[in-house]
Amino acid sequence: MKNISIWISAMRLRTLPLSVSGIIIASSFAAYNGCFDWSIFTLAILTTVSLQILSNLANDYGDGVRGTDNDERLGPERAIQSGAISPEMMFDAIKLNILICIAFAFLLIFTAFGSQHFLLALLFFGLGIASVIAALRYTIGGDAYGYRGLGDIFVFIFFGLVSVIGCYILYAKTLDHVVFLPAITIGLLSAAVLNLNNMRDIESDKNAGKITMAVKLGEEKSKKYHYFLIMSAIIVSGLFGILYYTSVFNLIFILAYIPLFIHLKKVKENKDPKSLDPELKKIALTTFFLSVLMAVGHLF
Repeated sequence: MKNISIWISAMRLRTLPLSVSGIIIASSFAAYNGCFDWSIFTLAILTTVSLQILSNLANDYGDGVRGTDNDERLGPERAIQSGAISPEMMFDAIKLNILICIAFAFLLIFTAFGSQHFLLALLFFGLGIASVIAALRYTIGGDAYGYRGLGDIFVFIFFGLVSVIGCYILYAKTLDHVVFLPAITIGLLSAAVLNLNNMRDIESDKNAGKITMAVKLGEEKSKKYHYFLIMSAIIVSGLFGILYYTSVFNLIFILAYIPLFIHLKKVKENKDPKSLDPELKKIALTTFFLSVLMAVGHLF
């Protein structure tokens, strides 16, 4: 039982609500346009969750073998860092998870496109492979992009644009302009979650040679960058609410702005990087909350 709890901890389940936020929004648009499919929804969730778990395990492995996860790190102790899971065991788990991701992605693409949309199927096979590579290369490899300040860009693309726009195409087999602003919103908030994580670990990352965006910018500028990400998400989502307004209920997602503004106040006043850790869960859950409200508001 102890081994199970260790692996569950390594999977970092608290990150999963954030990873499915884009799927929820895209699915609501599909339902509004009459092309929602429960099979696609279920497989999209399973594929996204398996990719997120792969990313978490790969991050644990990459930072663990490099020595980035050490006693200086302020976040929760990682599996390899603690010695609870060996690098060899983690690497085996990563290989198994890759197979699971590929299996779910194949089933999702086949269910969505069958043999009638061959070019779209090929495109999404490419996106699936790119998603697996992105999950692995964040911290694994000599040129891991997470060590070169590129993590924020990849998170914005895959958690925002690919998640929302890609999922909608799975349902509709075509693109719709309605998905762009929500995709940007989720991408910005997802990048904010990563930036907050990197702000917390700025000193330990700098000492370990992990050059994140927060390390590049420094403490004060990374705070300003964080304000920019959150405020841009609020502005873009607000613009979506105005442009696609049909009833006041569409704007219910504005309720999610309250915890976002409270979060910004806490970040502004923060003097201790360690106290940023609880904010990670709050901003991730707020992003999920916003996606649910945006989905419900669009449907009713």
